[in-house]
Amino acid sequence: MAIVFEKTKGLTDKPFHYCPGCTHGIIHRLVAEVLEELGVLGDTIGVAPVGCAVFAYDYFNVDMHEAAHGRAPAVATGIKRVQPDKVVFTYQGDGDLASIGAAEIVHAAHRGEKITTIFVNNAIYGMTGGQMAPTTLIGQKATTAPYGRDEAHAGRPIRISEMLATIDGAKFVERVSVHDPANIRKAKKAIKSAFELQLSGKGFGIVEVLSTCPTNWGYTPVEALNWLKENMIPYYPLGNFRKPEEVE
Repeated sequence: MAIVFEKTKGLTDKPFHYCPGCTHGIIHRLVAEVLEELGVLGDTIGVAPVGCAVFAYDYFNVDMHEAAHGRAPAVATGIKRVQPDKVVFTYQGDGDLASIGAAEIVHAAHRGEKITTIFVNNAIYGMTGGQMAPTTLIGQKATTAPYGRDEAHAGRPIRISEMLATIDGAKFVERVSVHDPANIRKAKKAIKSAFELQLSGKGFGIVEVLSTCPTNWGYTPVEALNWLKENMIPYYPLGNFRKPEEVE
């Protein structure tokens, strides 16, 4: 019997620790599939964050390096400059990238570092108990915002993709989602384009992936997918914000 579907070689056999309904697992698989399809598994170095994906080094079947909270782009910069022939990526959540690591991601993009960043935005601090993140929506409840995010107090949620798209060194910037099969396919295409950019040596690339957090949002997995579609996408519109041909 012919095999029509099998597990990607880009993932190990270690079971994921993620909560039921969390879409980190889907995003992991997409990254792993792309690396396998590009034939670079043996030449890839990933940088894991502090956050829900802190154990990413157990899941990706590539060389991995753990970084201090928010410092993944700085660590990846060092690795890529020392090993320019390697494919280097960071996998970061919104607390890691958009809060404590905001300076690192901005300056990595500004320098045009030839790395790829996978930015997972679930609008909340997942690992540490559901505190308000820089990406938490107005009115969205969190443990540190029990009445919902108040714009007058906390400002509006930060749109990382739109901000980085204004930086010359950022050559590829796209926001995708994984809330349904059609968007999962689009997400994979964007992730592949970001890695192909790195292989071409043109500069910095980032894919922002809208993701769910059923546990801290207080929804079932299905409810969380619907909440993402109905609430996150209107504020974080999907699409490409920067392509290499637009900045050459």
